[in-house]
Amino acid sequence: MFDFLERTALVMGAPAVEALERASMAVLGLGGVGGSAAEALCRAGVGRLLLVDSDQVSHSNLNRQLLALHSTQGQDKTEAARQRLLDINPQCDITVVRSFYLPENSDFLFGWGPHVVLDAIDTVTAKLHLAQACRDRDIGLVSSMGTGNRKDPSCLRLGDVSQTAGNGCPLARVMRRELKKRGVERLETVYSVELPVKSVCAESEKGRHAPGSTPFVPPAAGYLLAYGAVRQYLRRQGLWPE
Repeated sequence: MFDFLERTALVMGAPAVEALERASMAVLGLGGVGGSAAEALCRAGVGRLLLVDSDQVSHSNLNRQLLALHSTQGQDKTEAARQRLLDINPQCDITVVRSFYLPENSDFLFGWGPHVVLDAIDTVTAKLHLAQACRDRDIGLVSSMGTGNRKDPSCLRLGDVSQTAGNGCPLARVMRRELKKRGVERLETVYSVELPVKSVCAESEKGRHAPGSTPFVPPAAGYLLAYGAVRQYLRRQGLWPE
C-alpha cells in the first residue's frame, strides 16, 4: 500500500486501498471537472491513470480549473496534470494522450485497457459513442453532464441519467433521448438539480460561446465523478459495503 494512504485505509479498509493500486482509470477531459477528478483518483491511490485532453491551459481557466496557474499557462493540460499528479504520488503510472476522444479516434482508449472511464468531455457525439463502447465492452463509465452557469455545488447529484429530467441541462436532455434510441438503458451520471442562470455566455479564445462558470461547481462535480468511478470499481471487486 502506498505510504500516504494510511488515513484513507482507515475509512475504506486496506483491501479496498490495495485494490485501487491495481486499478486502471481513464479521465477524458482535464478541464474544471476532469482535472479535479484526475487529482482525486491520484490521491485515492489509483495505480494507473490515462489522462486525455487536446487543450492547453489558458488565462480564462484560472477561475475554476485545478491545473490552471500562472506558471502553467500555455502548457498542455495533459503535461500540467502529469507533473502535478506525479508530485502527489511519484509511483503512479501515468499515460497522457494529447487528443480528442472521437468515434474515429477511440482505439487508443480501449487498447490501454481501463477498468473505469471518467467522461468529462462536452461533445455529444463523443459522449454517446463512449457510452455505447463501454457498455459493449463491459467497462465501467461515469459521465458528467453540464456544470456551466451554476453556483451551488450542494445541488450536485450522482445517479442515473434518467434522473436528470427537469434540471435545465440541454446536454442531459439530448443524452437521455439519444441513449434511449441506442438501447443504452443506464448511465451513471454527475448532474446538478440547480437550474442554470439563463442567457449567460462569454466569447472564448477559440471563438465559440462558452457558458459562465464559478470556482465551486465544476471542481465539486469532478470530485463526485471520481467518487462514482472508485465506487463502481470497488463494487465489482466486492469491496464496497452497501
